[in-house]
Amino acid sequence: MTFFGIALRKPSFNEVTAATVMAVGLWVAAVGIAHASGHGLDPVDAGALLVVSLWGCVGARLGLRLGQGGRHLAANLGVSALLLGIYQSAIALVA
Repeated sequence: MTFFGIALRKPSFNEVTAATVMAVGLWVAAVGIAHASGHGLDPVDAGALLVVSLWGCVGARLGLRLGQGGRHLAANLGVSALLLGIYQSAIALVA
């Protein structure tokens, strides 16, 4: 399967699980650093950070790597923007 001319791969269940654990770990570290530096995140911003970090880790397992060129960067930015749009829409519906 291709996405913007990028050959995607199908990660195994264990790879997706490892990417999810890594994303949550990175999210906890980022929230902790923000809190320690006095720039605490509100819950909505922390949720958006989790969505983007989760996509970054899972996207890398799919074969979308930022260091591979412009198409990879554009695909990552596009999917991140789409996910953040969906997230913000869900937040707006709940609030």
